[in-house]
Amino acid sequence: MIYLQLFFEFFKAGLFAIGGGLATLPFLSDIADKTGWFTHGDLADMIAISESTPGPIGVNMATYAGFNTGGIPGAVIATLGLICPSIIIIIAIAKILDKFRKSPLVNHTFYGLRPASVALISAAGIMVVKMALLDMDAFHASGNILDMIKYKEVILAVALFFLIKKFNKLHPAVFLAGSLAVGIILRLGGA
Repeated sequence: MIYLQLFFEFFKAGLFAIGGGLATLPFLSDIADKTGWFTHGDLADMIAISESTPGPIGVNMATYAGFNTGGIPGAVIATLGLICPSIIIIIAIAKILDKFRKSPLVNHTFYGLRPASVALISAAGIMVVKMALLDMDAFHASGNILDMIKYKEVILAVALFFLIKKFNKLHPAVFLAGSLAVGIILRLGGA
C-alpha cells in the first residue's frame, strides 16, 4: 500500500510540476505535510543534496524521499512515479507534434505555460529561502521577529553571494565544497 501511495503522490508531482526541478518543491512540501514521510528540514537537506549531485533535482529528491519511506523499492517507485507523466506526455506529443507544430493554439498554450513555470519556480525559491534562512518555529514560539532569523546561515548566504560575484570564473564545485566545509565545521562546532 505504501508503494502505491508513493507512486501516486510523486506521479501527481510529476504531472503538475511544469518546469521540472525546483517546480516540484511546492508539491514535495505538500507531500511532506500530508504524509509525514519527511519533514521540511529533510526537504531542505534534499534540496542541498540534489543541487550538489548530478541529475535532475526532482528525480534526486523523489529517489531520496522514496528511499527514506520505503527503502530501495520505495526509491525506484517514487522515481518512476515522478518521471512517468513526462514519458507519457512526451510520447503523446511526439506522435502529434508534426501535425500541430505551426498551430496557433499549441503556440498559445506553450506561451501560457511559461508564467506557470516561472510562478512554480519562484514559489520554490521563496520556500528554499524560508527553510534555509528562517526559523518559523522560533518565531511562533517567541513572537519576536528577530528570533526567526538564522544568523549564521544568512551570513553564509551573503558571503557566498559576494564571493560568487567576485570570483564568478571559478567552477561551482569550488563554492559547493566550501559550503560543505563550512556546514561541517558549524555542525561539529555545535552551531
